Amino acid sequence: MRTTVTLEKGMIDELLDETKAKSRASAVREAVGDYLRRKKISRIKSLKGKLEFDRETASRRHHER
Repeated sequence: MRTTVTLEKGMIDELLDETKAKSRASAVREAVGDYLRRKKISRIKSLKGKLEFDRETASRRHHER
């Protein structure tokens, strides 16, 4: 999908330097992808201690394979 975004030139130049991307589009794709990945990791980490894990079920599941 094609999208037009207005960003400061200094920000794009810094992004290109940091990502070593060959184009602005690929640098922005990489930055957005990295941001989304970090948000997903953060959501997963927020579940720590909130889920129950039954070791017996897990061992049976792996044993059946």
